[in-house]
Amino acid sequence: MKRSTGKKRTVRDPKPSTRTHNRLTALGITATGRDPVDYKDVATLRHFISDRGRIRSRRLTGLTPQQQRQVATAIRNAREMALLPYESRR
Repeated sequence: MKRSTGKKRTVRDPKPSTRTHNRLTALGITATGRDPVDYKDVATLRHFISDRGRIRSRRLTGLTPQQQRQVATAIRNAREMALLPYESRR
């Protein structure tokens, strides 16, 4: 039988818990109101778009469901007005 050296093995968590911060709340934009997310605010909307032009998921952005819907609608409106690009297919 093998003797114990007294050291305990540490088991690493395969998925470290990194919390995603809600960028809209940090900017002071709340989920209440008719349309607090403005489609003309392109600098803010670019944070919610990937480098390929896709809308990032709630899991990555940390938004509430209502905020995610408002951001997605604002991105679609900004794309129609040619303020943001559509998806790029490489």
